[in-house]
Amino acid sequence: MSGFERHARTVSLLTLGSRVTGLLRDATLSRMFGAGAIMDAFFLAFMVPNLFRRLFGEGALSAAFLPVYARLEQEDPAMARRVASALVTALVVVLGAIVAVLELVILLAVTPDGAGTLTMRLALIMLPYMPLVCAVAVLGAVLQVHGRFGPTAAAPVLLNGAIVVAALGALVITRDAPQRITIVAVAVLIAGVIQMAWTLYALRDLHWWTRARAGTGPHLRRIMRQAGPMIVGLGVLQVNTLIDGLIAGWPAVFGPTILGVPYPLSEGAMATVSFAQRLYQFPLGVFGIAIATAIFPLLAKQAPDGEAFADTLRRGLRLVMFIGVPASIGLIVVREPLAATVLAGGDFDRDDAARVGFVLLGYAPAIWAYSMTHVLARAFYARGDAMTPVRIAAAVVGLNLLLNVTLIWTPLREAGLAWSTSVCAVVQSVLLSVTLRRRTRALIDRGVLGSWARTLGAALLCGAAAALALSRVQPGASWSASAGALALSVAAGALAYAAAARVMRMAELRWALRGAPEQSTGPKA
Repeated sequence: MSGFERHARTVSLLTLGSRVTGLLRDATLSRMFGAGAIMDAFFLAFMVPNLFRRLFGEGALSAAFLPVYARLEQEDPAMARRVASALVTALVVVLGAIVAVLELVILLAVTPDGAGTLTMRLALIMLPYMPLVCAVAVLGAVLQVHGRFGPTAAAPVLLNGAIVVAALGALVITRDAPQRITIVAVAVLIAGVIQMAWTLYALRDLHWWTRARAGTGPHLRRIMRQAGPMIVGLGVLQVNTLIDGLIAGWPAVFGPTILGVPYPLSEGAMATVSFAQRLYQFPLGVFGIAIATAIFPLLAKQAPDGEAFADTLRRGLRLVMFIGVPASIGLIVVREPLAATVLAGGDFDRDDAARVGFVLLGYAPAIWAYSMTHVLARAFYARGDAMTPVRIAAAVVGLNLLLNVTLIWTPLREAGLAWSTSVCAVVQSVLLSVTLRRRTRALIDRGVLGSWARTLGAALLCGAAAALALSRVQPGASWSASAGALALSVAAGALAYAAAARVMRMAELRWALRGAPEQSTGPKA
């Protein structure tokens, strides 16, 4: 068995490709539709299937299924295939029924030319994407147990490519903006079918499918008992994102007032928050979630061995901070040229970019916390404990809602949603780590604390170098000026960080680049 760092690097590289195409997708949509009512409607309509994708793709059912499948694959491969087949079948049937009910509700609720009509129409088109992408996520867990992380990590490229092609094609087909965004919505559904076909092709030689169901009941019930709490525990970041979206999207669905009082957020708030989320989720997806995805199968297999489990988790926590802290500091520094470079142009002007940058300032400080939450939650799940993350998550969701409805009435406006999410992520990661430390011997030891201290020092140097470079080449009004300033700042920060890590002989730099040895000798400073 190789160390999880090698798999994390594979997932990171492939996820990097998907995130780059995701930025291309956002760049295309922002320039075509700006940050107004059209994009508000699209992001709101896509929110439900996207939320299910994140929950099932990054946790929940996949997280509950993976340890069961991993153990069965070692002990009884035939039963493992039966459980996988039964689960995927049940998933598609249940989610298909949910989609049918939601479609009916929307059809009964929508009124011609009423508030939110475009949002509802787009939701009708994109809701069937939900069972497709969730089935892809569960089947991706099968591939991961067999050491194949690539196909699932690369699948989002298909979605991003379909959206870009559809958006460019819509430019030729029609000049009507609502019709153009409708074409994009249809492309999302088509992409779901393509992703499913891609995943099934990757599974072709594993012979995972069987019609036999004998003996699967106890295993499926165990998965279901774990999956329910996990939706809350591991998905708290997504639940917070959903709450953010509902609050930010109020003007697009219900109008400019609430109970007769002018609503504090204006049209375009949903699009602004969504674009900012896409930008901060770039480093989170490429590094943080990649580490959590790669470490989970190993933690699940090592759960009976307390020392090996703790050692792997310590390495994961060190690596998460090594990547997450400089990502947070760097994103704070380059937020405005980043927004301008990726999004500005066409119907998306410099004021829109500044608005996105202001929201991004709220999300950026907690990238390390978002990443750590994913790793810590998977550590609990690998040990069969789903309720502890649930209790912590419930409190955090409540805190997020309280902060949301408070901060939007301040001068922060929609940026208050970002600051609320960051505060909650930090609180959740601290509570999870403190609780897990009590149950895992020497989880956060001197080696981990020393690593975090060195990481912080190197990251501050990274931020200073990036800020200095940015001050020497201030971004101008043109796209090339913003892109040049961004590139110089990122390069200066990255070089400074790598140099500091090398001077301090930080093992995390070697892990990130080449992976760790199969057997660890324990935590080292």
